[in-house]
Amino acid sequence: MQATPPTNHYRAIFISDIHLGTRGCKAEFLLDFLKHNDADEIYLIGDIIDCWRLKRSWFWMQSHNDVVQKLLRKARKGTRVTYVPGNHDEPLRDYDGMAFGGVMMMNETIHVTADGKRLLVAHGDAFDGIVKYARWLAKLGDHAYAWCLQINHWYNTARVALGYPYWSLSAFLKTRVKDAVKFISDFEHAMAAEARRRGLDGVICGHIHKAEIKEIDGILYCNDGDWVESCTALVEHRDGRLEIIEWATTRQFSMLTPELSLTAAR
Repeated sequence: MQATPPTNHYRAIFISDIHLGTRGCKAEFLLDFLKHNDADEIYLIGDIIDCWRLKRSWFWMQSHNDVVQKLLRKARKGTRVTYVPGNHDEPLRDYDGMAFGGVMMMNETIHVTADGKRLLVAHGDAFDGIVKYARWLAKLGDHAYAWCLQINHWYNTARVALGYPYWSLSAFLKTRVKDAVKFISDFEHAMAAEARRRGLDGVICGHIHKAEIKEIDGILYCNDGDWVESCTALVEHRDGRLEIIEWATTRQFSMLTPELSLTAAR
């Protein structure tokens, strides 16, 4: 393991798709990230808690509790925390405009960067035709995705034993399977089109678990990725510059040790 990195303080941090309550959640990775990175404002852009999976069977580790406590502690210390629910935690959409423990619930919001860009902040499931019009198919896909993550877990366990870094099978497949590539492209263009329709400069979203910053027909499209595969976050620097942080790559660890997990939870 490399030396502990210094704590960075950003203007804003955007995180989504943590999926607390699932075996695929990389809570230890996120705890380590939150220990070494802070911001004036943190946006939690959906699928933070996986209500779909918890409804089927209960799974909740101490590290998942630690993530919740870490975020609440940041809110108590003055960080503005905004929670924008997604499709996996959609019951929380009933609390739009309410605050709990210093965390503001907003079904969507607009973030203004330091350099004046007005960006729609939304999870993105409303622009996914499968989730919107074929919910049963979305849940079937969720089962297949969980199976893929399970394979990925055991594959990475073997990689750790051999001294190799973490690698995401599902992220690899997304860039190779033609239908997946088309789905991602369609989603990105739909999100950009919605921002344009509203007269905004861009959009920040999650949902598809693929971190990206790009311009689409003059509209800024940003996706902060996830914490079950790529372990990425989107950050805004003081000058308004946006950057994707690939935490697993930055820290160059394959799987967190128990010692690191305990340290990150503090």
